[in-house]
Amino acid sequence: MLTRYQERDLTWIDLVAPTPGEVRDLMQEFDIEPKVAQELLSTSYKSKMERVGETLYVIFHFPTLRLGLNRRPEQEVDFIIGKKFLITTRYENIDPLHSFARAFEARTLIGHPNHSHGGHLFAAMIGSIYRSLDSECELMHERLEEIEARIFKGDERRMVFELSAVARVLYDFRRAIAPHKEMLSSMEPLAHRLLGPEYSYHLREVEGARARVERTVESLRDSLSELRATNDSLLNTKQNEIMKTFTVLAFTFLPLSFIAGLFGMNTVNNPIAGSAYDFWILVGGMCIIALCCIGYFKHKDWI
Repeated sequence: MLTRYQERDLTWIDLVAPTPGEVRDLMQEFDIEPKVAQELLSTSYKSKMERVGETLYVIFHFPTLRLGLNRRPEQEVDFIIGKKFLITTRYENIDPLHSFARAFEARTLIGHPNHSHGGHLFAAMIGSIYRSLDSECELMHERLEEIEARIFKGDERRMVFELSAVARVLYDFRRAIAPHKEMLSSMEPLAHRLLGPEYSYHLREVEGARARVERTVESLRDSLSELRATNDSLLNTKQNEIMKTFTVLAFTFLPLSFIAGLFGMNTVNNPIAGSAYDFWILVGGMCIIALCCIGYFKHKDWI
């Protein structure tokens, strides 16, 4: 699907799952190199930054943080940046881009253009995506606070799986965003020659937004590590208490089992057995021994 946006003499083409016919038309209209056009038709596993003729071809992979949704951990966006146009290609719906497109249309309708060339539009778009990722990190922070509350309510066992799920999402996030710093740094000299020296200012703003997201993710990782350590400690403590209880019970019933086995032997001269009230005498003796064991364990502060 192809959507065209116009802001004075600046054109933005947004492609979602492009067809060969759409890409062929764009090749002719914007003089796109065939090798670049070919890459637009399929996803790429690696980020990329290169100058092709009078355009910059950039591939970014942005992370997805929303848990519980059947979505891939990374979402690819291809950018072709020209002086008077910007082409974005994506292979699935990306919410931040959809929101940016609505805001772009609103500014155009009221006659307040903000972008003089494709590079300005690219910087604004990337900054918007980073701000969206920062907002999703806030949702992840709320998720960790919820997990923390459930940990201290005694739900440590279930929280092991919750913490593992969060850890996997943060790992995918860091893996997706890791190349961005190097790509933005390598983009500056290329954009300097193509779009002018003043464009470095816009790239530094984008880098600042990226750095804020990175710091937020590192803070989330630190919180996750602390929660995981706390959860493991509480879980181990609870398991130790359970094992201690079972051990105390085992030692309490050990002498009782010995007495029951001793008097249960089929011998001729068995004391107590056969006398009046023999059953109640044995039961009473066992109860006294059990109470003595329990009293001893409490004296030693074992229970």
